[in-house]
Amino acid sequence: MPTENNSVKKFKDREHAAELLISKLNNEIKDEIAKDVVVFGIPRGGVILAYTIYKNRSANYFDIVIPRKLGAPNNKELGIGAIIDKDTVYLNEYVVKALRVSQDYIETEKESQIQEISRRSLLYRPKQNEYNIKNKTIILVDDGAATGATLVVSARWIRKMNPKRIIIAIPVAPNETVELLKNEVDQVVTILIPPTSNFTSVAQFYDNFEEITDDKVVKIMKEMNPK
Repeated sequence: MPTENNSVKKFKDREHAAELLISKLNNEIKDEIAKDVVVFGIPRGGVILAYTIYKNRSANYFDIVIPRKLGAPNNKELGIGAIIDKDTVYLNEYVVKALRVSQDYIETEKESQIQEISRRSLLYRPKQNEYNIKNKTIILVDDGAATGATLVVSARWIRKMNPKRIIIAIPVAPNETVELLKNEVDQVVTILIPPTSNFTSVAQFYDNFEEITDDKVVKIMKEMNPK
């Protein structure tokens, strides 16, 4: 079983990673009443873990939040920050300055990602139900974090709605990212924290890291809201 140290081990798949997180999470929320605990997944991969954690019945409410990474010019895989709505944006100022990213580019990229968030919102949450966050313990879940930008912006957005506390649950993230996330939430629960120098991608820590489709997320959301 992977442990929270600097040895590099792999998860079989996202469900396996979620199962390993569950025991740690149950310890963190053992004094909480289930109705006061909410599990949020970040699409797409994080939804698989979040739903697995929810089905463990540590919580009685499951939903998703939809942030988007802001990609760098000429390299969309490199994040310069993240956005969840027009009022909640996180920029990695170090990367922005290092790449000399213009403000015009940032504004264009923000607008592009807002459009994608709107598309996914209509697809994943067509009923546009209100989020049930106030005075709740929030477990924010993803399948791992490289820079942590989407988790940062999600946590800041959730914080605006006055939760009781926020716990980030991720199977793996480099040490620098874990330290960044600890500044944003009340607790960060992880399994593997490799040195940043050993971290190239979240996928390297999974034997099976298949792409999660929109259809898979929609299916899960329909199971939660069958009507």
